[in-house]
Amino acid sequence: MKSAMARTTERFGGLDGLVNNAGLHHRGPFETRTPEEISAMVDVNLRSPLALTRLALPHLRLRGGFVVNVASLAGWAPLDGLATYSATKFGLRVFTIALAQELRGTGVTVSAVSPGPVDTGFIMNELDAVDDLVFAQAMCSADQVTAMVVACARDGRIERAFPAGAARLATIGYLVPGLRRRLKPLLSRKGRRAKEKLRRARRG
Repeated sequence: MKSAMARTTERFGGLDGLVNNAGLHHRGPFETRTPEEISAMVDVNLRSPLALTRLALPHLRLRGGFVVNVASLAGWAPLDGLATYSATKFGLRVFTIALAQELRGTGVTVSAVSPGPVDTGFIMNELDAVDDLVFAQAMCSADQVTAMVVACARDGRIERAFPAGAARLATIGYLVPGLRRRLKPLLSRKGRRAKEKLRRARRG
């Protein structure tokens, strides 16, 4: 990481921003995940963004810049089969909010982008393995996530989430877990229908 940062700043004469967008998810119940899979998810989703941000900050302070971390609504309201993934995204979101407060007034902004499911291979290539509940919300496009990243880089807003309705529902689910449990069967049925539509569309 240090050598990559050194090569980047040498080639471009400095650093204006950092986007931590890497993500890894081994799906399924926590007890079926191997120690290596758990460690890999923590390393990619949480440890690496923290380490890269630490290396970037001295350069960003020189010119005033931004850090944008791509988190997830899974870090707001955890789902079955996402225990480790949700934990890493929750950690990344909390890190973002805390560091943004730490760096207030320095000219460096820190933001989190928290999308719901994104229409990329990250989900679509593992459609059958993804919990039905995930599809109860609207899918994001890669372009929408990119637009949120660019907007945060420009204005330094601490967090953006999409879709807005799913973000509000995730917040309610986090604050009132009992309500989330009661709504889960209804939302799962909705998601199952949406997943079947996606499955048929992929078959053409």
